[in-house]
Amino acid sequence: MTPVTPEQFFGSLFNSKAVQQGAVIRRKVRDVERLVGRDLFIREMKRRGYTTVENAGQFVIFCNQEPLRRVT
Repeated sequence: MTPVTPEQFFGSLFNSKAVQQGAVIRRKVRDVERLVGRDLFIREMKRRGYTTVENAGQFVIFCNQEPLRRVT
């Protein structure tokens, strides 16, 4: 398998249709940590103003700046 650079990872992620539409996406924590590292990933999410939560081995990324409201 060809290694993925952080630039390729983020390029693929942020050029997706879902991100362009301000949708919600998810990525496996272990994949993020292996490919780009947790710290770089979190910095990039903050830079873009995206709220990101971690649950059950997944990062859930809200690709917009809308506020979150927990309902349960």
